Amino acid sequence: MLACAELSRVKKRIADFQLGPVDLTIEPGTITTLAGNNGSGKSTLLKLIMDLATSDSGHINILGTPADTNDESWKSNVAYLPQTSVGYNPYTGQDLKKIIAPLYPDWDDNLFADIVDNFHLPLHKKYGKLSPGVQQKLRLALTIPRNSPLMILDEPTSFLDIPSKQLLMDLLTDWMDQGERAIVIASHQAADMMKLADYLYVLQDGNHMGTFEKEELLQRYRKYWLASELPETRAPGEIARENQQIISNHPEQTESFFHEHHLTATFQTALELEEILTLLLQEQNVSRLP
Repeated sequence: MLACAELSRVKKRIADFQLGPVDLTIEPGTITTLAGNNGSGKSTLLKLIMDLATSDSGHINILGTPADTNDESWKSNVAYLPQTSVGYNPYTGQDLKKIIAPLYPDWDDNLFADIVDNFHLPLHKKYGKLSPGVQQKLRLALTIPRNSPLMILDEPTSFLDIPSKQLLMDLLTDWMDQGERAIVIASHQAADMMKLADYLYVLQDGNHMGTFEKEELLQRYRKYWLASELPETRAPGEIARENQQIISNHPEQTESFFHEHHLTATFQTALELEEILTLLLQEQNVSRLP
């Protein structure tokens, strides 16, 4: 099956910031979150995918078409939500819908109406007069109904309250159920859109730190509370310790070590995704709990 997006050895330098090399394949039926701290290159990578910035090297194909081709008709098959939308201020929501909808052959009027209703959007008001939260909801309402095979969302939960974030997650889950589609999300808030992700593509300061299947990552990291003081010898898989607590990224090896050294774990738990990402973004020789 044709990949929704393929990036091969993509690099981009902006002043003293270097992104890449990036190798990334987005398959239909998947949600991939670009995770990393602010300034890690997530938004730059999305702009490169959309051909809004030019890479210094490498290749980007979107649905089998080179992104840098002179023919930009492929963009009608991609629903892109940037962090900010330029030029919207003078227009009402209804005006913007009339401008945007004809550009996308699979636009879904019924879905647009449902999102407007659920978000309680005042389509008669000019975009520039809306609060940041309502602006974000309107931009989502103008993006999701495009029904493109590939949807790219840059910080989609910005300015949203908790109920609106949950509604967005429900909308995206339903949207994915409608066919062989893919979503790429840039987010630095693990508690939000990463919960939807199948895969996490982790960036730090422009460097690719790894691509991880989310469920495997959640199973791989565990925290243990021991009944006695920790031995001086570090356990296999141990990546952090404090007092009588150990964090491991190889639980089976760590638990075998406990058994061999007659150590008892009084309690153990999986880590939250935020904790795991913090550890991934730290130095390999972490010696303290985050």
